[in-house]
Amino acid sequence: MGQFRAVVHGRVQGVCFRMETVSTARNLGLRGFARNLPDGSVEVVANGDQGTLESLLDFLHYGPTLAKVDHLEVDWKDASPVGEPFEVRY
Repeated sequence: MGQFRAVVHGRVQGVCFRMETVSTARNLGLRGFARNLPDGSVEVVANGDQGTLESLLDFLHYGPTLAKVDHLEVDWKDASPVGEPFEVRY
């Protein structure tokens, strides 16, 4: 098991980024959350096996159709409880 915290920068709010991230993460069987940050970015914390986490990261690099990801900050850390199922946090 692993976990990462990613902050996605670009046009990522108001384009269904969180909902698509939740859908993708749930389909992959991951736990965690996605939420908007005040600076216009989206924070994603995900917990699961390494290969599945890499699949979610692949999605985060481009996001849904209307999104434009400029860059992605990723911090890998030890797994800690993040809740089930994957959810949008406000």
